[in-house]
Amino acid sequence: MDVVMLSRIQFAVTVFFHFIFVPLTLGLSVLLAIMETMYVRTGNEMYKRMVKFWGKLFIINFTLGVVTGITLEFQFGTNWSRYSEYVGDIFGSLLAIEASTSFFLESTFIAVWFFGWKKVSKNVHCMCIWLVALASNMSAFWIIMANAFMQNPVGYKMVEGKPQLNDFFAVITNPYGIGEFAHTVSSSWMVGGIFVLGISAWHLLRKNEMELFKSSFKIASIFFLIFSITTAIAGHHQGQVAAKYQPAKLAAMESHWETGTNVPMYLLTWPNAENTGNAIQALPLPGALSILAYNNPQAKVIGLNDIPKEDRPPVLPTFITFRLMVGLGSFFPLLGIALFAWRKKIEEKSFVLKVLPWLIPLPYIAIMLGWTVTEVGRQPWIVYNMLRTSAAASPIEASMVVWSIVAFTLIYTFLGLLDIYLLRKYAMKGPK
Repeated sequence: MDVVMLSRIQFAVTVFFHFIFVPLTLGLSVLLAIMETMYVRTGNEMYKRMVKFWGKLFIINFTLGVVTGITLEFQFGTNWSRYSEYVGDIFGSLLAIEASTSFFLESTFIAVWFFGWKKVSKNVHCMCIWLVALASNMSAFWIIMANAFMQNPVGYKMVEGKPQLNDFFAVITNPYGIGEFAHTVSSSWMVGGIFVLGISAWHLLRKNEMELFKSSFKIASIFFLIFSITTAIAGHHQGQVAAKYQPAKLAAMESHWETGTNVPMYLLTWPNAENTGNAIQALPLPGALSILAYNNPQAKVIGLNDIPKEDRPPVLPTFITFRLMVGLGSFFPLLGIALFAWRKKIEEKSFVLKVLPWLIPLPYIAIMLGWTVTEVGRQPWIVYNMLRTSAAASPIEASMVVWSIVAFTLIYTFLGLLDIYLLRKYAMKGPK
């Protein structure tokens, strides 16, 4: 493998490990804020114990998430220096704003919240967790807007062959980024919901703290239902955004080869080994792809055969990960409806209580699949239609990257196992 592919593998490994922690931080912070608001409004000590229990798990996840995130930004200098030199004026500005505002605010108020139970008033303490939730999700906003520039470059002018920022408002209102942010945050809040549901189910099955965990289950079931639906809606919107700004990505997602109008969607499709068409293509739904992409059955959908081979994304991985993501994304609202319907008598559903803890990884997997579609579907570009990935890597030896991949994998595996161990340990202890 060359240094470009090795650097891509390393970045994928570190990002995926880091993103084990990010969705739960975004989702659980909002749930904690809701729970503590209920405590402040009702004065019921049960809600306080609830917040302290889930808050302990939140702190474990947040701390390890910070540790795994530190190395990501350094890779733009060590492995992707040509990319950083090319787009640093825009990309670096957004990351600097994230670090100096959102992350600083988040880190400050999480300390006040965690250590301030007996030191500040209830209202101030509750305000702190709301600020943590706001700052966490704003961190995601700045980072996603940086990624959105890679997907759909806007708000720049070319100076000496490099893009320079000339319209900050255009960058932070990038239509690709707005959709990406909505989809990411909704799915992350869904992760927070399934996390609380799964652990609550484990305790309810064992008759532990029935009032506390049944209340946690009720709150999380509503939360999960709402954001499983908004995730699906935001995902559909993001597909339409991709159709507008990245037609090659949409074509790869659907393995669509021939440009046309009134384009059908095939229920059975499989790309051929030569990457020139479909080996299987059956059960068409007339006009469905045109409708899904443009809300118009007569809309023109560009096929891969009208895109130069050197500009096509890898079809098979984009196609497969998209299908798997959509399958999971369709399952979650159905699960949410069922759990919401059962929430008042969930303690009687022993089978559901047994299964739910095992479903916790599914939204994580769906999110990873979604980011794979986003990033692999953008190839061969690192900045769409501006800079190719092959031209963005640092001029370093491939052997150096191999060793760093091994080191990162070992360290991150240890941190991942530590996270699972600590979360499992304190989740099973309950609110003692």
